[in-house]
Amino acid sequence: MTARIAPGNLRELGPVRWGFARAAGRVTGTEPPAIFTTLGRTKGLFTGWLHFAGRLMPFGSLERRESELVILTVATARGCEYEREHHRLLGQRAGLTSAEIEGILADEVVASLSPRERVLRESAQALVATKDLDDEQWQRLRSVASERESIELLLLVGHYDMLATTLMTLRLEPDKKA
Repeated sequence: MTARIAPGNLRELGPVRWGFARAAGRVTGTEPPAIFTTLGRTKGLFTGWLHFAGRLMPFGSLERRESELVILTVATARGCEYEREHHRLLGQRAGLTSAEIEGILADEVVASLSPRERVLRESAQALVATKDLDDEQWQRLRSVASERESIELLLLVGHYDMLATTLMTLRLEPDKKA
């Protein structure tokens, strides 16, 4: 499968976006991530998106382990291979075990998750499936998450659902190891 829009190079992205993509590749142990070199073509839109995305993860109110659990859950529900692979390493760095990650990616029950993590995962699955939480699931979420965390979860799931649509429509393949 060929990407519908080729990743940009230094000239097309500019030095700041190109440098960011190269640094991100060093962090993930890959070539500069196509998510950044492709979306970076939008210039100012990319900068605004990156600020928003960064406020959700890694600088959100959910623990990093929790946000990666949610992102991997969304990636699995959407069948987004790019997100699955990109966040596999990030999930490990955030404290998810290999067995937990593989269980999430296989959409299996993961017994080692805490009760709070199970509710976050169930909520993410429901949001992707129905774009809503019924009253019962909302009460379960609110029993383990603050107002801010609950709103942030909705935004995090919605963001990664939207991102999956973008990545899949652009036909971006997972990044190659460096």
